[in-house]
Amino acid sequence: MEIREIKNDLLGEKYYKIKHTSGLDIYVFPKENYSTAYAVFGTKYGSIDTVFKKANDETFTEIPEGIAHFLEHKLFESEELDAFERFAKTGASANAYTSFDKTCYLFSCSGNFKQNLDILLDFVRHPYFTQQTVEKEQGIIGQEIRMYRDVPDWRVLFNLLCAMYKNHPVRIDIAGTEESISHITADLLYKCYETFYNLNNMALAVAGNVTVEEVIESADRLLTEDENIEIDRKFFDEEKEVVTDYVEEKLSVASPIFSLGFKETWPTPERTLKEELLGNIILEAIAGNTSDLYKELIEKELINPTFSTEYFTGYGYSSMIFSGESQNPKETSRIIKEKISQFKKGGIEKEDFERARKKLYGREIMSYNDVDELANNLIAAAFMNEGLFDEFEMLKSLTCEEANEFLAKILDERYSSLSVILPA
Repeated sequence: MEIREIKNDLLGEKYYKIKHTSGLDIYVFPKENYSTAYAVFGTKYGSIDTVFKKANDETFTEIPEGIAHFLEHKLFESEELDAFERFAKTGASANAYTSFDKTCYLFSCSGNFKQNLDILLDFVRHPYFTQQTVEKEQGIIGQEIRMYRDVPDWRVLFNLLCAMYKNHPVRIDIAGTEESISHITADLLYKCYETFYNLNNMALAVAGNVTVEEVIESADRLLTEDENIEIDRKFFDEEKEVVTDYVEEKLSVASPIFSLGFKETWPTPERTLKEELLGNIILEAIAGNTSDLYKELIEKELINPTFSTEYFTGYGYSSMIFSGESQNPKETSRIIKEKISQFKKGGIEKEDFERARKKLYGREIMSYNDVDELANNLIAAAFMNEGLFDEFEMLKSLTCEEANEFLAKILDERYSSLSVILPA
C-alpha cells in the first residue's frame, strides 16, 4: 500500500492519495474543525457504457440502455435490511446518482463516520439480484421514466442531445426507456457489476472530519483484492453534422425554455483539462452575467436570471450549451450566434478574458470550503487521471492568446441545434 501526501502551499491545503492493496484508489481530505464528513464511492461506469468487453473477451457485449442506472437502484437492496435503512439507524444522509460516465454512492454525517463508511463499502461490494426483484424494479423505474417525460428541464436537454447526436449513446436518457429496461435480467446486472465494479475501476473519496487512519482501517477490513482487468469501451463514429438544427415540444410550462448547443468533434475522445478550462473561460467571457450579451438579452427581456452556460463534455462527446427561459427562443438564439460570430472575428479582449479567468479562479478557491464538493471533485479528477489541485494551478497560467486560439476551433454555427419547450 502506498500513501502520498499532496499539498498546495498557496491554498494552504493538502489531501492524501492511497493506493490500497485491494486495487482501489482512496483520497482523503481531512478538514480540521469541521463537524461533518462526506464520502463518495464511485465507479467509472455510466449510461454511455452500452457496448464493452473485458480485454480477454473475444466479442463485445451490447447491453440494454439504462442498465447502469438500474444497477445503481438495485445495489441498495439486500436479503435483509437495505442500505437506506442501515444508514437511517446511524443518522447519516445517503444517496446515489448515475451520470453519463460514472455511478456514485455517497453519504454525509455529523457522527458515526466509521460505522457509515463500513456500510458504504459493504453494500456496494455485495450485490444481490434475483429475477423476481429485477422484474419488480422494472415497474418502479418505468414509472420514473414516465415521470421525467414531463420534466421540462430534462426534456429540453435530451431533445437537444437527440438533435445534435446521431449515434453516441449520450443522446439516450440516463434511465433508458421502458422498452430497453424490459430486457434487463439478473444475469446481465451481474455481468455489468463484475466488469465495472472492479476496485481498479473505482475510487473512494472522503472529506471533512476524518483521518487517513480510520479510512484505511475500514478499507483493510472490508476490501479484498480484485484482479486488475482492462475494459474496452466501444463507441460508434459520430458525424460532424447535427441531426437537426431545431426541435420543439409542448409541455406544461409557464413560459418557453430553450437549450442552444454547439456540437464539437475532435480526433481524441476526451477534452484535456486545459481545453475544458479554456472553454469555460470563453463561455464566461461571452455570456457570463457581466457580459455585454447578457446585458443585452436582459434589457430586451429575452432572458431572466435562469440563463446559464455549460461546457458539456465526456468520453466521445463535447458541446457548448446556452440555456434558460425566453419568450422568444429563436430571437435569443439569433442574438447569441451573432455575438459569438463577433467574438470569433475580433477575439476576446484581454480585459474580458481576465475577468472570466479570475471568476473561475475565485470559484475554485471557494470550493475548498465545502466537503461535499471536495469529495465529488476528487472523484471527478481521479476518473480523469488528474490531481485535485491541477485546475487551480492551470487557471493561474492560462493566457488570452490561448483562449482565442481555442475559440477559433469551437462554437461553429453550422453544427448547432436549438431545443425549445413551449407551453402546452
